[in-house]
Amino acid sequence: MQDNAYDLRVKQASPDSPILKNCLFAFLTGGAISAAGEWLFTRFTLAGANEKNAAAYVSVLLIVLTAALTGIGVFDSIAKTAGAGTLVPITGFANAVAAPAIEYSTEGRVLGTAVKMFTIAGPVIVFGTAAAWIYGCVYYFFLR
Repeated sequence: MQDNAYDLRVKQASPDSPILKNCLFAFLTGGAISAAGEWLFTRFTLAGANEKNAAAYVSVLLIVLTAALTGIGVFDSIAKTAGAGTLVPITGFANAVAAPAIEYSTEGRVLGTAVKMFTIAGPVIVFGTAAAWIYGCVYYFFLR
């Protein structure tokens, strides 16, 4: 089969994606998560926490809430509707760690949960660290 014939068959078999709707839901959901984080930060600050501690409290609360919602299957429903909007870094990372841990928990605590926990998030951490190291070297040796 030639490439253009294959492309035509794929286009015929693939459903149309409502790009505008998906972008809107992603934007609104990501904005809502970020706004909730800002609201929590303000509440913690008003309750007497300094900015550094308030930021840590918000981070921990968002991670725990996302992991709990992933565990009971609610976060997946939200993600199906919101798409990329749930990938706001802290909630997306918490979901990426919690989902494989839950999925493979039947294989045991070590070989299931612990090993699979970073299946998705692990490469992000490794490549992020490598990119930061390379950037640091370039900055140190050439841009300083």
